[in-house]
Amino acid sequence: MHRTMLAAAIVIALGAHATAQDWPARPITLIVPFAAGGGVDVSARIQAQRMSELIGQSIVVENVAAAAGMVGGVRVAKSPPDGYTLLIGNTGTHAFNQSLYKKPLYNAVTDFEPVGLVSESPRLLIARKDLPANNLKELIAYLKANEKTAQFGSAGVGAGTHLPCVLFNLAIGANITHVPYRGEALVLQDLVGGRIDYMCATVQSGAAQAKQGGVKAIAVMAEKRLPIIPDVATTGEQGLSGVEASVWNAFFFPKGTPEAIVRKVNKAMSETLDDAAIRSRLEELGLEIVPAERRTPEYLAQFVPAEIARWAKPIREAGISAE
Repeated sequence: MHRTMLAAAIVIALGAHATAQDWPARPITLIVPFAAGGGVDVSARIQAQRMSELIGQSIVVENVAAAAGMVGGVRVAKSPPDGYTLLIGNTGTHAFNQSLYKKPLYNAVTDFEPVGLVSESPRLLIARKDLPANNLKELIAYLKANEKTAQFGSAGVGAGTHLPCVLFNLAIGANITHVPYRGEALVLQDLVGGRIDYMCATVQSGAAQAKQGGVKAIAVMAEKRLPIIPDVATTGEQGLSGVEASVWNAFFFPKGTPEAIVRKVNKAMSETLDDAAIRSRLEELGLEIVPAERRTPEYLAQFVPAEIARWAKPIREAGISAE
């Protein structure tokens, strides 16, 4: 009996080794769990093109958008761990969703093999242009004085433009009415029109509107200022710490994917991010490329559970849930 089990284990081990040796023998599918044309999709396609050249096999991008990214995520989680199905996940798919939903479709820690962290995109706190506040201190004073009537908008419950503002509101001790929209463009439209008071925008969209004078840029929700809008001080610089909020992107394989394959994709990913032309295109999207030491599978394996824990607190305290 023991010999049979040992023989089976050897066959499985040799099979995994052979798979890793022969990989990639056919195109790799990269699942983007969001709609085509969005920020995650555009960045994934930019990277996939160069990564496919480095790996020596085409990477086919497929959009599987539903349930805040969970449908695409579960598709990858349940795929064979053979290196042919890759996921680009983010804060939403691998941190927010784990606490937002009573029964998430997957476990972000145990159902995936971490490949590497790619980028971060800090949120930009912006307000309507006629709001009587020009900096963070003045905005906080205004919100506390107008707590019952003030409103903030987001691209939807649990979105990357929603929870950073929840974190901010909890930090300042203000219970502000949330107005969810179907997409960031619609929120910005109403903010420019003065129908809501503020939002935690993506850097690219928020900075563009601020430069055009459509909104006021109040604070960068990051540890350091951003090249895209260098004159705007961080929340920390303006006296409020602990509200740094970035939406990150990272690559994941199904759990059990051979380490040799994970390493090959990680190497291609990192070389792609070091390519000056690719880096420039990603930075134009408002993304900050993470340094090399934060791109390893080991770093991502520790980072994801820490992010789940970090965001569980404001989600729980604000009583937010999604079905």
